[in-house]
Amino acid sequence: MEFDAGSMWVIFGPNGAGKSTLLKAIMGLLKADTGSIKWQGMSRKDIAYLPQQSDIDRNQPMTVLELAALGLWYEIGFFGRVNTSQKARVMDALKRVGMEEFAHRQIAHLSNGQFQRVLFARMLVQNAKFLLLDEPFNAVDARTTYALLDVLKQCSREGQAVIAVLHDYEQVRAYFPNTLLVAREKVAAGKTEEVLTDAYLQKAAELMQKTEGAEWCAV
Repeated sequence: MEFDAGSMWVIFGPNGAGKSTLLKAIMGLLKADTGSIKWQGMSRKDIAYLPQQSDIDRNQPMTVLELAALGLWYEIGFFGRVNTSQKARVMDALKRVGMEEFAHRQIAHLSNGQFQRVLFARMLVQNAKFLLLDEPFNAVDARTTYALLDVLKQCSREGQAVIAVLHDYEQVRAYFPNTLLVAREKVAAGKTEEVLTDAYLQKAAELMQKTEGAEWCAV
């Protein structure tokens, strides 16, 4: 299967189905046991990845602006200086996620939702062709969730491909035109309304029962 520029895909399935593992394999963080993943000439800098849990210490002295500017790493490295145009790009990303006014606030003083918005801004700063997100809305409020879903929708309109692991059925239905349903293997892929049918969901549940009997994520 292929993920085209500007498309929005969700990887959906039961708990333990391998959704996050698949996303990491797409990212190149894990090696696939079978099959192959081809990026058609793209490099690592063309892919932005937002993991399920951030490894950033929120108690360290760092401003919102500095955290978002880490998205420039491929351009300036760890010790490079941010120029005027790059700073403007960072500020624009913060504006898109509603955090422009918090640019000089320490990240230690942010709520979970605000912190996740800044991580989204860091991802946007990369200007990557593909955005990969693993359960990006865990532990954040509904207002933040839907604001960031709107950001992803806009990214898709601008030509960026979005591939996200989600467990919320209603969010998938409302925002993602395409779904890859997995249950330790590919169950179905295509238009969301054609994939998330009772028949395919039952097939996925049966496949999981044959392995570890994993339960469905709550929706």
